[in-house]
Amino acid sequence: MIDPTDPDSDPRAVVVAGRTIAMDRLAARDRSRGELLDALARRKFPEDVATVVVDQLEYEGLVDDERFARLWVEQRGRSKGLARSVLRMELQRKKVASEIIDVVLEDVDPDGERQAAHRLVQRKLRSVQGLDQSVQVRRLTAMLARKGYAPQVAFDVVRAELDAEAEPLESM
Repeated sequence: MIDPTDPDSDPRAVVVAGRTIAMDRLAARDRSRGELLDALARRKFPEDVATVVVDQLEYEGLVDDERFARLWVEQRGRSKGLARSVLRMELQRKKVASEIIDVVLEDVDPDGERQAAHRLVQRKLRSVQGLDQSVQVRRLTAMLARKGYAPQVAFDVVRAELDAEAEPLESM
């Protein structure tokens, strides 16, 4: 294995070794530019070599932060029901540029986000049935808060779902 810190190493071999590491990361899942730079830094590759490797991958279309961010938002929003605020934090941790995050999150539909909150509460309602209503409200709003929903949205959605749940009982 090439030692990237060895000044006697062939520079081309160091770049090839860095590319191999980056490609291995990309084989597992799409990665952001920042994630790849961090992975190479952890393996002690010089910053200039890491930049060359990632620039080359970006030029080849294998690394695209906007594509990465859009996929991340779509997948995490759909599978976990996460709100924009949590998605923003996750993308920041993935070292995606704030300008790209802003552009991608601008496309998130507020109505779709609210519908996701309703679906989350509907799924969770079964596990809180039979509890005191104040406990239900607390648990359901806390769950939405962990998903990044604003307090007012969380309370509105929980109240609407609890009211909808109570309606069939009242009509009997």
